[in-house]
Amino acid sequence: MTQAKMKSALDAVLKQTVERHGGVPGVVAMATDRHDNFYEGAVGTRELGKDSPMTTDSVFAIFSTTKALAGVCMMQLVEGGKISLSDPAGKYVPEIDELQVLDGFDDNGQPKTRPPKRKITVNDLMLHTSGLCYEFFSADDLNYRAAKKIPTIVSSTFAAIRTVLLHDPGERWTYGVNIDWLGRIVEQQRGKRLGEVMKDRIFDPLGMKDIAFTMSDSMAQRRVTVHDRAADGRVTPLPDLVLPQPPEMDCAGHGLYATVGEYMKFIRMILSDGAGPNGRVLKSETVTAMSRDGLVDMGISVGGWVTSIPSLSNTGEFFPALDKGWGYTFMINREDAPSGRPAGSLMWAGLGNLFFWIDRKNGIGGYWASQILPFQDAASYPGFVEFETAVYHYR
Repeated sequence: MTQAKMKSALDAVLKQTVERHGGVPGVVAMATDRHDNFYEGAVGTRELGKDSPMTTDSVFAIFSTTKALAGVCMMQLVEGGKISLSDPAGKYVPEIDELQVLDGFDDNGQPKTRPPKRKITVNDLMLHTSGLCYEFFSADDLNYRAAKKIPTIVSSTFAAIRTVLLHDPGERWTYGVNIDWLGRIVEQQRGKRLGEVMKDRIFDPLGMKDIAFTMSDSMAQRRVTVHDRAADGRVTPLPDLVLPQPPEMDCAGHGLYATVGEYMKFIRMILSDGAGPNGRVLKSETVTAMSRDGLVDMGISVGGWVTSIPSLSNTGEFFPALDKGWGYTFMINREDAPSGRPAGSLMWAGLGNLFFWIDRKNGIGGYWASQILPFQDAASYPGFVEFETAVYHYR
């Protein structure tokens, strides 16, 4: 298959995602090998109703695709012998030991809690086995926050992650604010804000410039507007929906803004076993450790999610028939995926319908970016799956 045929096929996927009935306003997607991007595409507009075409240098709120970068910051500390993953997290952030396990609600709607059976470890935070959740994936967490007047996670505050455990640490996989706590540990160890740590230890070595918790003026001018898809399918721009600039806390779980091109440099670093153009970011054995399924020996699998705030997320799951695990900090498919992604590959996503995968076996990866809510959008998510499938077909 020629490069021209692949480009034509991938362009068609982006075009169809935007131009189909009920499509998304705009998409940027890229695919890379270990050396360079072999596809870059941008289709549509940054904001519905405005003459602002989507470009490959458009800036996105990348939401939970922030997590993988925070995982690298933590593994650098592990490499340096500063932290052990088996350490209790409270050794570094004592406030985490104040968190209780939810035992239901009383007749007045007030939460009943008890102490956890054991302390949360750094490993629990990396693997999402602490018991912490997100308010949009748990009605119990949402109700607890309401009862205790805890702010929403998108407030980017420390108060927002001081919520409740839905189960004892190590009991099961529950996706939540774990990585935000991890970011606090990184800050405690490095004596700097997380954004500064990332700049020193990831962004500069990889030549990543258009990526930050607080956007530069140039980034803000290229920012893609988040859109909302109503239950009837109508898509509306939400130009004022921006994470706090600057945030009270650099949220390791969701807070970065970036271009897709900058994220591709990060993907290439993982594909290159930790090497970057300006020096090594991680040892190769550390990348191997990050890519190992940390749940399999615990007999735990990664499943789907049930929404508690339908305007933010649909209920769903990635490849529902597939057994899935978790690494540091990516989802790992334990079997070959129908898209062509082999078993043992890395993947995750962001709330605004952003998705990436990293296939270390074949040395390829990709990133699909849109800005539309709720998560697992009816047009954007299938577009990502088609994009990935086409990459494997033509590669």
